[in-house]
Amino acid sequence: MPPFRSREFAVCLDMAGCPNRCRHCYLGILLNKRLSEEALSEVARLFGAWRYPGETRPFPERLIVHSWFREPDFAPNYRELWALEQELSDPGAARRFELLSIWRLARDTDYARWAREIGTEACQISFFGLEAATDYFVRRRGAFRDSLLATERLLDAGIRPRWQLFLTERILPELEGLLALAREMRLEERSQALGQEFAIFIHAPDPSGEGFHLEHLRPTGDALATIPTYLAEKTMRHFNADSLPACLGRTEGELVAELANEQAANEYYPDVLAFLVTARLDVYANIEELLPWWKLGNLETDGLDAIMRRFEYDEVPGLQLNYHVPISELARRYGRPDSRMLYGRGDLVERWMRLWGEEYYGYIA
Repeated sequence: MPPFRSREFAVCLDMAGCPNRCRHCYLGILLNKRLSEEALSEVARLFGAWRYPGETRPFPERLIVHSWFREPDFAPNYRELWALEQELSDPGAARRFELLSIWRLARDTDYARWAREIGTEACQISFFGLEAATDYFVRRRGAFRDSLLATERLLDAGIRPRWQLFLTERILPELEGLLALAREMRLEERSQALGQEFAIFIHAPDPSGEGFHLEHLRPTGDALATIPTYLAEKTMRHFNADSLPACLGRTEGELVAELANEQAANEYYPDVLAFLVTARLDVYANIEELLPWWKLGNLETDGLDAIMRRFEYDEVPGLQLNYHVPISELARRYGRPDSRMLYGRGDLVERWMRLWGEEYYGYIA
């Protein structure tokens, strides 16, 4: 990794887990376990007090602390945890990212109003098709109906819903049905009453984490012509793009030809140094999926000094890949020149990085 360019740390502890096991989730399947408020305070203290070797003052000049990195507010004491996040973070640093718990929205009648009171103006809801498809992809019966009820409760509380549709072969025949449902619920008019148009867009799942196992459902380039005009226009507006391929990508064959000469590595470098801490206290940089070749270490058994050294000096295979393996090498080894599957550039490189990790580690996740 290049020398640290940021002194802003974000620390996210998986304190309560998630009610879902979504088939697209780049975070994968993790242990659900309840951790105490004391655990969050201690993790925040460790990161906030960390000193770079040779320095006498704490390294982070701005600290952001979150009690989740999967489902926000899944813990029953979510109000107290939000207050604790504010206390442990620098003033104004902890934010909501327009994400709320869809599971809780459907079960807690006060939750949407509380979310609005703390400043939430919009909330994203994911769909994978109609009821059977969405329940299948979320791996939870009732997920689709929860999403519809959540949409209603958000609007009633003055929060704009944003529908995110995941592009797979499964959703293509159901797009018109989803748009008809949005019209029936008058989402355009009701969102405009809150000051903005209804946001809805479509994009493919990342081929990392659980999403890697959806590759057999990735559409080909022919799918672009089947996207309804209304949804295509909304998607281009969401991504601030002038064409649908700019949003949804091109065929792998086209991209392989371009990337075959890309001598640089992926070199993703976050503006904020964000760390995901699991319930087992394993630590990952928020760069890629949570698999063994990306693990930085464990707070209890390794300590934070060793974790930060591994992070800075690329002492784990995933970081070696990210900063030192040319994309052209990945294209040569894993690219499929005849493939007509649809990818954005970044998604295709992510797929190759996953294949590299499995080959390097001799491990199939």
